[in-house]
Amino acid sequence: REAVVSTQSTGDTFKYILPTAPSIPVPLNMGMKMPAWYDIFTLSEFDKEDEAGIKRSVKYVHDLIDSEVSKGTPSESIFVGGFSQGGAIALYSGLACQKKLGGVIALSCYLPLRNAFPSSCTLNKDTPILMCHGSSDPVVQFRFGQMSSILINGFNPTIKFKTYPGLTHGACAEEFRDIKQFMTDQSPK
Repeated sequence: REAVVSTQSTGDTFKYILPTAPSIPVPLNMGMKMPAWYDIFTLSEFDKEDEAGIKRSVKYVHDLIDSEVSKGTPSESIFVGGFSQGGAIALYSGLACQKKLGGVIALSCYLPLRNAFPSSCTLNKDTPILMCHGSSDPVVQFRFGQMSSILINGFNPTIKFKTYPGLTHGACAEEFRDIKQFMTDQSPK
């Protein structure tokens, strides 16, 4: 897996690492290969989850975090985020990380392997989290994002859950503004 690294200068320098999910056969996609962080069995309920695939992807994210810390980046300056499966992996990775993080941005997603929490969350119980979800999402149903937010709020009260009325499985300008504001508010001064 190659990760794209982008550096943007706007007074401060930000480094964005954008990993791409590997292409794997997905039963929900008639067994055809597609980029996926873990196997998908159904879109209606998440009782059957690919635990090995989820944990493999979380380890990959944790390895990326460890690499940045080894290069001198304070872990508190690192944000993890993603959309859909990427958001689910970011949410799990951020909560379960053994380093204190700056924040988590989870878009159109849910918390996978939810029964592992709150016990899997030790260092990031007060790490700021922004979850965003469209009210009309047909892929990751809105209620799954909402239920995940409620669960997380029980052990991390800093979570913010933003709803975008009418938004399907995608993003909108208001969501991008909210993400920018969240990162600005949470970034080390």
